Amino acid sequence: MNRPLVGTLATVVLGAAALVGTAGPAGAAPQSGTDAPTTFRATTPISAPAGHGARPKAVNFAGTVALSNCSGSIVKLPTSKDTDPALVMTNGHCLESGMPGAGEVIIDQPSTRSFTVLGADAGDLGTVKATKVVYATMTDTDVTLYETGSTYADIQQKYGIKPLELDTAHPTDGHKITVVSGYWKQTYSCAIDGFVPQLKEGDWTWKDSVRYTTDCKTIGGTSGSPVIDDATGKVTAINNTVNESGEKCTLNNPCEVDENGQVTVHKGTPYGQETYGIPKCFTAGNKLDLNASGCELPKPSGVRR
Repeated sequence: MNRPLVGTLATVVLGAAALVGTAGPAGAAPQSGTDAPTTFRATTPISAPAGHGARPKAVNFAGTVALSNCSGSIVKLPTSKDTDPALVMTNGHCLESGMPGAGEVIIDQPSTRSFTVLGADAGDLGTVKATKVVYATMTDTDVTLYETGSTYADIQQKYGIKPLELDTAHPTDGHKITVVSGYWKQTYSCAIDGFVPQLKEGDWTWKDSVRYTTDCKTIGGTSGSPVIDDATGKVTAINNTVNESGEKCTLNNPCEVDENGQVTVHKGTPYGQETYGIPKCFTAGNKLDLNASGCELPKPSGVRR
C-alpha cells in the first residue's frame, strides 16, 4: 500500500518504514521514521515516460485535497448538483478510525475530518470538513467517500475551485494518466499498463485493478490520489499501492492473480483501483444507495459506528 504518513494512524506501521496515517497501499513512504515529511510544491510537471507524450497542462491540483496522512480529491458524480453536499474521495486504508478489515464495509459513520483544499498551483486555499464517512472499504476496491458540510457551490464561491468528475467509463489500456498527490503537492505521469483480475496484498483482495507503467514512482502519502485520464481530464481511478520489494502478496508487496489463478509479482509496479462504478451507487443529492441498479460496491453485513 502507499502507506499513510504522520497523522491519526500513527500506530499503524506498513512495511519497513513506519509512516504516520496513510491513504492506502500506494507506494513506499519516505524513510523519515515518525517525523512528518516536508511537503513541497511541484513547480514543473514530471516528465512523461518516453513514447507517451507530455502531460497536458490542463491537469493541475485544482480539486485535490491533502489529508493528515494521505491524498484525496473533491469529486462529483454525473447526477451531482451545485447545491449537493460535496464528496471527498480517498483510500479505504486512509480512514481515520483505522484500516477496514477484509470483508468489512463501513457506511454512515460520523466524522469531523478536515481536508486542505488546494489551488491549481498546489497552494493551500483553506479547509473543508467532513460530517460523515459515507462509504469505506478495502474489499474489492480501496476507497473512502466522505460527505462534507459544504456544498460544491460553497467551495467554488469561497475558493474558486470546482470538483473533479468521476468518469463513468472503464479505464482504457494505454491511456496516459496523471496521479495528482495533494499530500506531497506532486504529480506523477505515466500510462495504464493493463488490468489485473485480482490484486492481493496481505489480507486484502482487489478486483480489476489498474496497473500503471513504472514511470509513476508513487510513494507513501500518495495514497488516495485521483488518477486523471489526461485525454478526458476525469478521474479514472484512485491510487493505492505499489510492490516495494518484490515479495509476494505481503503488506506493501501486492501480487497479481490472473483468471487461472497464476500468481505473478512485479517489483516497483504501482496500481490503482477503478472508480467508474461508484456513480452507479449514488442517487440524487449524492445519496448512497447500494441497492441501486448496477451498483457493485460491496455491502456491509452490519454498520460500523
